[in-house]
Amino acid sequence: MSLQIPYREKANGATGATKAVILVGGSSRGTRFRPLSLDVPKPLFDVAGHPIIWHCLTAIDKVPSISEVYLIGYYEESVFRDFIKDSATEFPNLSIKYLREYQALGTAGGLYHFRDAILKGRPEHIFVLNSDVCCSFPLNEMLKLSQEKDAEAVILGTRVSEDAASNFGCIVSDTHTRRVLHYVEKPESHISNLINCGVYLFSTEAIFPSIRSAIKRRTDRPSRLVSYPSSDNLESSFMIDDEDDESRKNEVIRLEQDILSDMADNKQFFVYETQDFWRQIKTAGSAIPANALYLQQAWQNGSDELATPLPNILPPVYIHPTANVHPTAKLGPNVSIGPRVTVGAGARVKESIVLEDSEIKHDACVLYSIIGWNSRVGAWARVEGTPTPVTSHTTSIIKNGVKVQAITILGKECAVGDEVRVQNCICLPFKELKRVSHPIYASRFCVYR
Repeated sequence: MSLQIPYREKANGATGATKAVILVGGSSRGTRFRPLSLDVPKPLFDVAGHPIIWHCLTAIDKVPSISEVYLIGYYEESVFRDFIKDSATEFPNLSIKYLREYQALGTAGGLYHFRDAILKGRPEHIFVLNSDVCCSFPLNEMLKLSQEKDAEAVILGTRVSEDAASNFGCIVSDTHTRRVLHYVEKPESHISNLINCGVYLFSTEAIFPSIRSAIKRRTDRPSRLVSYPSSDNLESSFMIDDEDDESRKNEVIRLEQDILSDMADNKQFFVYETQDFWRQIKTAGSAIPANALYLQQAWQNGSDELATPLPNILPPVYIHPTANVHPTAKLGPNVSIGPRVTVGAGARVKESIVLEDSEIKHDACVLYSIIGWNSRVGAWARVEGTPTPVTSHTTSIIKNGVKVQAITILGKECAVGDEVRVQNCICLPFKELKRVSHPIYASRFCVYR
């Protein structure tokens, strides 16, 4: 489904059209986002009052030279139909289309598979955004750097602690020229604390030949020798050949592992280092820090979507217009209340997401938690997670010698009884918690670990 619109005026100094691609993955991915992804695809999960992918589109809409956006993934076409229809109204300057892969092709393989559609109209550049990234998306700044350096590629980078760096792609760059000298995906030893943020700007003349070369390397690699571990069976060793060249071409090609390292060998690969916030949205619990970061950004930008600060509203707080919040309930900071939610008298909600049609009864307390769709939290109940440092890029903690999730999550249509305490637990949909639940006893309550 798509909306056709006239091409927008170019920005001052822009040298040609730019397109954007958002990589949305598929239903076989995002397992770490369970139980929330059991009911809604991760890109469409609401963070700070809007689907995750909406925040990407908001940033793309601010780049004057972009008029076309492609969502690439392998969900069914119907999954994004309503979202694209709504976005056509909210982002009238953008034509948004969903391109479906019928098998996982990888972050680069999907781009190459749909190259004809992407290259239609001869754009000079394409932005590629991973949908599970939370940041301010400084796309105009990246485009400006690309034009200044005549770059073939610009990658968004940020600094993290040395301990966390090895969990991401690491970038070694020239601090003066900002040229990327070396790139390694999840290195085994420390290389750099400048990491890949999952946002890229490519010259169309560079990226597709690079992917084609990676595919050719896969196709041309020699057959593998397969043998049994015992030397007695040496005669049983044999050569494996793929059935045909097409099967090799269909192998997954990934930007991070197969493309970026080679691009670092040329002199036209640069990094734009953001000083602003950045966070991955991988696990279900990571939606809570992402929610806080996007709400704080909206508050700093003076968004009129946020609730007016009051003695019982500690900003930033998002409350959907259809929600019913009792005047004596205290919300905030960093709280999102979804459609048709009811929050009772004297309730306390902090650093949490409450999804649509849920109910928090009187005098209940919800801290560092996600309350699933149509769930119920009883009177005087306490549903709580554990705060993690702002600089942390994990939502796991060690508690009593056991690794547990810091954020408490109730799946769809869960019920917490009156005066029940639930702490550091992830509960599957349609479960009822009638007694105190701690992580060490999580298995009793059908909790997803």
